[in-house]
Amino acid sequence: MSTDATNALTARWASGLDDGQTVLSGAGVYPLLALLARYAAGPARDELLAVAPEPARSDLDRSPTTRLALAAWARRDLPLTDRWSREVPAAMRGELTGDPARDGAALDEWAAAHTDGLVPRMPVRVTPTTAMVLASALSLRTGWAEPFRDAWCQPAAGPWGGRRLAGLSRLGHDLDALRAVDTAAGPLSLLTVRGAEDVDVVLALGAPGRGAAAVLPAAIGALGAPSALPVDAGPGVVEQVVDAYDDRPELLVSTVGFTVSADHDLLERAATFGLATAVGDGDHFPGIARLLAVSQARQSATATFGATGFRAGVVTAVSTRAGSARRPVTARRRRVRLDVDRPFGFLAVHRPSGLVLLAGWVTDPDAATPDAQRSPARLR
Repeated sequence: MSTDATNALTARWASGLDDGQTVLSGAGVYPLLALLARYAAGPARDELLAVAPEPARSDLDRSPTTRLALAAWARRDLPLTDRWSREVPAAMRGELTGDPARDGAALDEWAAAHTDGLVPRMPVRVTPTTAMVLASALSLRTGWAEPFRDAWCQPAAGPWGGRRLAGLSRLGHDLDALRAVDTAAGPLSLLTVRGAEDVDVVLALGAPGRGAAAVLPAAIGALGAPSALPVDAGPGVVEQVVDAYDDRPELLVSTVGFTVSADHDLLERAATFGLATAVGDGDHFPGIARLLAVSQARQSATATFGATGFRAGVVTAVSTRAGSARRPVTARRRRVRLDVDRPFGFLAVHRPSGLVLLAGWVTDPDAATPDAQRSPARLR
């Protein structure tokens, strides 16, 4: 799929978020919009092509961490065009029996199977008037190249002040993993947590009071940009010179683990997805069948960030209806510390292509578990 168009869709979607905890995937929506655009006509086609201008070629076919599956189920009595039957692979096509309970169970099974159980239900419901369901499933699982230390933490102030949280801390020497960038949302600290294979997660911390609608689009726009600010100008960053046993600079990171889940009704912002016309009565998709209109478009997503890695599952669906140890000190060392101790954003990025697979906002991190280490996460 087009990295630029998909990332632009994700940024536009994120720009309309409130400041609640959430996760979303433009990469899960784009293939369905591109598929609909191919078989659409008139204003519906124009709107879809403005959002998804290129075919949904997958950059993930050989990814060891990420899977993208597509499927389409049509009601038995829906007169599909020869073009649709010829061009859409048989392995991608399924059949709706007309029994909502039976069909719903089959679609739920597909969603669970293609997300390793992370999303157990199809986000749209099959009804007696459902003519077709198009769905994508995105699943991602990666370990960290350098794991975090897992121990509880307790911020002293701010929105999480006094809470005992699942803290994650890490000491390393790759200062290039942390960038400070100047954006329309103000300065951002962007920390790249490198995956062991082909997916990284970027943590994005803005100035206090900057919410998801500002930080996430700015972070997406800054992914390929060089650092424009000194690293210690980034939010949450402190730089010191300290005694050490050698002069290698070090990066200390203190953050939190999280699990974020969200359900989205895409038709609440139909124009963002090029679906404003397609929801009304009309012959919008003559390349599929006569007199089809979009009746539902929804996404369910979940993501977990922990000490050893990251995992996520996303299912997006569109349904249509018919018409209608300390050493001696011998040197001085530069120490850069990043504390992520208030709401922040995250992006899961396919490293080879730059495709943003998921974007999210964390306001309610995981609580410390009873078996967490007794001492708080603290880097020395």
